[in-house]
Amino acid sequence: MVELSLTNCKLVPENIECSIGIEDGKIVSITKIPPKSDEIIDIRGKPILPGLIDSHVHFRDPGLTYKEDFRSGSEAAACGGFTTVMDMPNTKPPTTTKKAFLEKLSIAKKKSVIDFALHAGIEDLKQIKEISELNPASFKIFMDLVDNSFLMEAFKEISKLKQNYLISIHAEDKNLTNKCTEMEKSGINDNSKVYAKARPPISEVVAVSTAIAFSKFYDQKIHICHVSTKKALELINMAKRDENQITSEITPHHLFLDDSYFDRCGNIVKTNPPLRNNENKLDISRLNQIDILGTDHAPHGIKEKEKNVWEAPPGIPNLETTLPLLLNEVNKNKMDFKDIKRLLCENPAKIFNLSNKGRIGIGMDADFVVVDMKKEYIINPEDFKTKAKYSPFEGFKVKGMPVMTMVRGNIVMDSGEVFENKGKFVYDN
Repeated sequence: MVELSLTNCKLVPENIECSIGIEDGKIVSITKIPPKSDEIIDIRGKPILPGLIDSHVHFRDPGLTYKEDFRSGSEAAACGGFTTVMDMPNTKPPTTTKKAFLEKLSIAKKKSVIDFALHAGIEDLKQIKEISELNPASFKIFMDLVDNSFLMEAFKEISKLKQNYLISIHAEDKNLTNKCTEMEKSGINDNSKVYAKARPPISEVVAVSTAIAFSKFYDQKIHICHVSTKKALELINMAKRDENQITSEITPHHLFLDDSYFDRCGNIVKTNPPLRNNENKLDISRLNQIDILGTDHAPHGIKEKEKNVWEAPPGIPNLETTLPLLLNEVNKNKMDFKDIKRLLCENPAKIFNLSNKGRIGIGMDADFVVVDMKKEYIINPEDFKTKAKYSPFEGFKVKGMPVMTMVRGNIVMDSGEVFENKGKFVYDN
């Protein structure tokens, strides 16, 4: 006898029909014949995936909650099929001290309807050891904001920690981006496309090369966020062959969009690093070379996005569009379910040490997303749960949608409706 049984499930890509027994938020059985249970949910033969893990979100809480907060952001995540998210440190105050980390942790525990982790930032090097005791998902370094001497000291301090902590890298070289931005600002062109010239591909390539060198010297694990260029990915994969401890991430906007969308969408697609032209950008054919897909969900107020190209903030809301875009590619036979599981379930769990998540198996957290591969939808930001009611993917026609999200056996989203749930800090003992 179990608390809950999910019947008529279809495990993909294996196409295995089964029933899943759940007890105390964990998977306790996967069988052909449904176990006796207190409650039954009929999945009706739809594909069921492990709950998605997004290692890269900006929920703006605390300090910038007019853009997003842990409630609206986690509801958006649930609607997108995500059961775990990892929030970045650039809030107000930034998550760079023990006090700020604990404050954000308290906020997330009260507001989040899904499970979560928090990345830590670095300002005062003396704070690194204190924050490490609170179990951050990683230490995030924005290379476009620091010089190499600070980078060296940060790597040195983190590599000394007893736990083998990961450093997440925003890889754009500070000197190059500053110089190129200064040059482009001096011109008369105010078109959004000029922003891509202000942060050119070489800036990412130089930063990735530097990060790899520091990683190798200090024997330190690093994760390169939002890789946007072929040459940067080539450097990363060369480093992997040399047994460097390095992993990579791509975003849906860098995967599906190119710099022509500056002309179509203006500052709606302004993001760091910027969209690339077809000569430099990555596409679906490179997915087998990339470790994970992170949404880099970065909402802003629409009025902010309507400012001129230099004043408008960078960032795109992606939580509710990512899985439909990927399922659409599966329906077009350009991707497979195994790609989604690898990029958004298995590898994020492995890289960020989530031993109970990322797979459907006995003893794992009962985190699932059920998808309807026949459901068609035209992406409409007015339907979003996020506070950012805009998207460069507006009007895209997709086939394949998440229709149910479960976190530790609790239904959090069903047919677009979000239900109350208490999210958990994934690194709590």
